[in-house]
Amino acid sequence: MPLTFAYGSNMDAKAMELRCPGAKMRGRARLPRHRVALLPDGFATLVRDAGSTAHGVLWELSFGNLAALDRYEGDGYVKVSQPVLREGLPPMRALIYIGRPAGGSHRAPEDYMARIVAVAREVGLPIGHIDFLRRLAGENLEPCSRFRAIRNPKAL
Repeated sequence: MPLTFAYGSNMDAKAMELRCPGAKMRGRARLPRHRVALLPDGFATLVRDAGSTAHGVLWELSFGNLAALDRYEGDGYVKVSQPVLREGLPPMRALIYIGRPAGGSHRAPEDYMARIVAVAREVGLPIGHIDFLRRLAGENLEPCSRFRAIRNPKAL
């Protein structure tokens, strides 16, 4: 059975049940050296970024569901196979849909990124990644409290 790594709207179990009945979520996964970005039409994609990690979920699909997901994604996305990581398991290859900059024929809905952020919380993605998605959605977040300026010059 093929595995697919979802990092955007396909992380949503309810939406995937409609698109691919019987698909099985196999847990959280991550793709090193990539980050989520937005295409000009507002839909999510992945881009290479050596200093980042894209987080998402892994789905096990039937071949029929894979064909249905191909139809759903349409011409706006291409499928690639990449190794993804899961906690405590060896790397495994998964299919990943990568957006084409001019491939889509319509714009993302207004609540598209808000839904992705909500699902990222539901599936328990790392808070740093959720904050990244919130910023990508246009939220103006407070600076991270983990990193504070050193006010004592003698400490340097």
